[in-house]
Amino acid sequence: MRPILILIPAFNAAKYLGAVLQKCPYPVLVIDDGSTDATAAVARQYGARVLRHDRNRGKGAALRSGFQAALKSGASAVITLDADGQHEPRFIPEFLLEAERTTAAVLVGVRQRSAMPWARRLSNSVTSAILSWCTGERIPDSQCGYRYIHSSVLEAVELRSDRYQAESEFLLRAVRLGFGIGAVPISTVYAGESSHIRHLRDTWNFVQLVVRSRFW
Repeated sequence: MRPILILIPAFNAAKYLGAVLQKCPYPVLVIDDGSTDATAAVARQYGARVLRHDRNRGKGAALRSGFQAALKSGASAVITLDADGQHEPRFIPEFLLEAERTTAAVLVGVRQRSAMPWARRLSNSVTSAILSWCTGERIPDSQCGYRYIHSSVLEAVELRSDRYQAESEFLLRAVRLGFGIGAVPISTVYAGESSHIRHLRDTWNFVQLVVRSRFW
């Protein structure tokens, strides 16, 4: 059986990364997106492979590098999760079980909006509703980066965005190519972690992405 690879985009995540890595049950590739702290050193300390960008290029660019590396390694699928501890590795088996039960090639984690900070809750509600309308698929948590993605999708989708809108772009392109989207319930964790998301800028980038997608 071809292996599963866990992909973790990370930027200045040394404080949280070790706690995430020690709970991961499969090989891990950390994409260090130009961190200025000890992110790469922590990743190696816990046995992860590290792919490093020489400067911060954005989450989309980090994912793109990770997807390319996963395909070269022969992985059958990837699990993507964030480095800040908001995605608990204990749910990875749930993604894999759902992947066996469904025909969906992409599975997205679903958090409880009631447990989110109000700004995240509002942004998530709006973007999820828009993406569900655009794709014709039910996508209850479009902003969640905790995902299972089959290698066939990685081979087919050409991801172009460099920043956070890349995760929405990926779903749009996957559905346009005929891949189904599923969902897996996960816990909602917010414990004061610093976020690199900038709501106004990233919401505007999302709007531009949706408009451009009408002409793909």
